[in-house]
Amino acid sequence: MKLGIAIQETWDFLHEIYADLKAQHQTSLFERRTFELPVFTARLNNHFLRQDLQAFMQANDVVFFEWASELLALASHLPKTCGIVTRLHRYEMYQWADQINWEAVDRIILVSEAKRREFASRFPAQAGKISVISEAVSLDRFTLGNKPFSGDIGTLCHLRPRKRVYELILAFYELSQFRDDLHLHIGGGEVSGLGEYPQALRVLVENLGLQEKISFHGHISNPQDWYHTIDVFISNSYSEGLQVSPIEAIASGCYCLSHFWDGADELLPRENLYYSERELTQKLLEYCETSEAEKEQRKTALRTRVIDNFDVDKTKIQIRQLIEAVAAARHETLRD
Repeated sequence: MKLGIAIQETWDFLHEIYADLKAQHQTSLFERRTFELPVFTARLNNHFLRQDLQAFMQANDVVFFEWASELLALASHLPKTCGIVTRLHRYEMYQWADQINWEAVDRIILVSEAKRREFASRFPAQAGKISVISEAVSLDRFTLGNKPFSGDIGTLCHLRPRKRVYELILAFYELSQFRDDLHLHIGGGEVSGLGEYPQALRVLVENLGLQEKISFHGHISNPQDWYHTIDVFISNSYSEGLQVSPIEAIASGCYCLSHFWDGADELLPRENLYYSERELTQKLLEYCETSEAEKEQRKTALRTRVIDNFDVDKTKIQIRQLIEAVAAARHETLRD
């Protein structure tokens, strides 16, 4: 099979999947040409993008669009010359989904049942094309740490309002009234155009007098080692596809609690989910007061859940087999 891969956003979720596809099939990457000219730059670049994408699709049996975004939106309105498979993570649902001709797409991978329900409610005619294949991590990369509990609470994310780090700081302030031996670690870099948010976080920490209790770590280039410094990982977002950082943290030996964003119950058991800051404080205090043996038992149960459901060595095969099925079906159609 000749397989094309089209991606222009982050590769963070594709590395192991791409390596597996490349090992099994003749694989090529779409390369986008751009030109800087004195006039008509945008028009010419759009012309060449359409031309190059059409040629790329004609040269392959199937094209896999890792993000259901700009490239897929354009490709779906071009003459159909190959099978099309895409993976929709989260943000595309709100920025690109209405611009895509879904009739041209053969299979749609969604990363959670929650996102499947949402997509199917908006595009009911496409429901039969959906496959739910969870986000996953490499258990070879994110290995179990052996850190004794010392009250290190952490979160790792891009610093944007959706991640609700501001509210997490407020919750930690309330928590610190009950225990003064805890420390909050905030990992993650700033987002272009949202510089006021990390600034507000730092001002809040200063105003609450928590400079000695809260650390900002900036961009984490080696997350697998960073997780080994954390005891409890917190996901405080209000919207996710199926957030990868909690999975990485659990695989690395952290306990995990999460705000009950839609789909969080597919990642964590109900006892690890909360709605209010008060619930979060109660769950953190209860966990801190358990014995070391109980802490190990809870972390082991979560890691077993990750091993069973979120191992990239399993999901990469599911994705490859789905792409192969599209290629086989298209081959049968052309032969008939």
